Amino acid sequence: MQLLKNLEIGVMFWAGRDPLETVRELKSLGVRCGQMGIPGDMVLDGAAAAWKRALGSEDFTVVTMFAAYAGESYADIPTVQGTVGFVPRATRAAREARTLAVGDFAAELGVPGIATHIGFVPEDRLCEDYLAVREVVRRVCGHAAAHGQTFALETGQESADDLLDFLLSVNRDNLCVNFDPANMILYGSGDPIAALETLAAHVVTVHCKDGDGPPRDMSGALGQEKPLGQGAVGIERFIAKLKQIGYRGPLTIEREAYDPVERLRDIRMAVGLLERLTA
Repeated sequence: MQLLKNLEIGVMFWAGRDPLETVRELKSLGVRCGQMGIPGDMVLDGAAAAWKRALGSEDFTVVTMFAAYAGESYADIPTVQGTVGFVPRATRAAREARTLAVGDFAAELGVPGIATHIGFVPEDRLCEDYLAVREVVRRVCGHAAAHGQTFALETGQESADDLLDFLLSVNRDNLCVNFDPANMILYGSGDPIAALETLAAHVVTVHCKDGDGPPRDMSGALGQEKPLGQGAVGIERFIAKLKQIGYRGPLTIEREAYDPVERLRDIRMAVGLLERLTA
């Protein structure tokens, strides 16, 4: 896999389709790197060989592998609290095992980092769920470290101060942040520019995503994702702040539109926007 330039533009994509077809579609968007999402129901056994061939033949670099889990739903904030990440007790052990398996899969492909949404971290540092989630994260960090990988937690569900406090409590050198500015807006958890300043020392990768905040008249609702540059993030300020804090990693576009035609159109537009902002 090739050496990437500073602030290389990439795309967040999901595995599950034909690897070669997927990679060629990504390259048609004008990018040569990305973050690979692993659906919770994807069979990992035997999948590495085809992905290695596709990535190698197309000279495409995966910078992070994201673990998603069966049974998660992002319908609204209460649903996220009850279904996402390591917080739900009934699925915690299975999801820890799945994360370790994703780490092994990433290692087979030479991917240097894994990431996930761990869910809403409880504010009470002494409660059972906080302590249990912290231990899960420590074990995942240990497994990732054995592969020479980082383990990144994605921003959004809690404030930057609460996430920083959790990072420091876990106290593992390879625990990092995948900073998604839109998630801060969508969850109403803080200003993304200020949050980036708070978490700067721990940011290893970022998403370039946009959105508007939750409607004020709908308690528990999430905000709405928007095409890059059309939401409340302020992508120009975000890129400027990344440069200011010394971030040199990839700029990974994430667009979660359900319509594939709309998604590809918006990604192409986002590539052009980021090219202008990083020129």
